[in-house]
Amino acid sequence: MTHDAANARPTPTLYARIGGEEGLRRLTRRFYALMDALPEAAACRAVHPPSLEGSEQKFFEFLSGWLGGPQLFVERRGPPMLRRRHLVAPIGEAEIAGWLLCFRRAVAETVADDEVPAAILPQIEALAHHMRNRASGED
Repeated sequence: MTHDAANARPTPTLYARIGGEEGLRRLTRRFYALMDALPEAAACRAVHPPSLEGSEQKFFEFLSGWLGGPQLFVERRGPPMLRRRHLVAPIGEAEIAGWLLCFRRAVAETVADDEVPAAILPQIEALAHHMRNRASGED
């Protein structure tokens, strides 16, 4: 190991760069507040239960591990298997568009590190589209 490598600081996780538990909680709370409020997110909101509290908690737990923090979701609920868990909800283009709008805005409003959006949004967008279980034009 070179002297430089031995003195190098570990790269902070995205979880740490968002602000750890507090920052992630801010993000997920804002995400669901936006989903509840934005008309553009109505289709996405409609596939959620009346109270978003449980959904927010699960999303917080999932993102914690996904961003390099504690693996809360896996510890409490087992492997994510996200597509399988979402088969009960019809997810088409309108639901995906609303979900992504809320996520992008929540990140923009709550994450101070300007490099974080570029690091996570492409993966989040791919994940959102992977959740599709309804073809375009299906009702």
